[in-house]
Amino acid sequence: MDRWLDRGVTTMTTEQLTAADRCDRCGAQAYVRVVLPTGELLFCGHHARAHQPAYAGVATYVQDETDRLLAEHGQN
Repeated sequence: MDRWLDRGVTTMTTEQLTAADRCDRCGAQAYVRVVLPTGELLFCGHHARAHQPAYAGVATYVQDETDRLLAEHGQN
């Protein structure tokens, strides 16, 4: 049986994340895309840091745009 999950599917993209891209954990704007062998996860900066130990060893690509947070929202 040939299942799509067995084919090493990735969604490798380097397009900039937009306001329409939302964190899979809380729904906030996503600034990190984690590409896994079976798909991708989007995270806000907080959840990207919180879950980094879990995805670090399995991610095939991490697109980190958290530097945009300071540029877009400034320092508190």
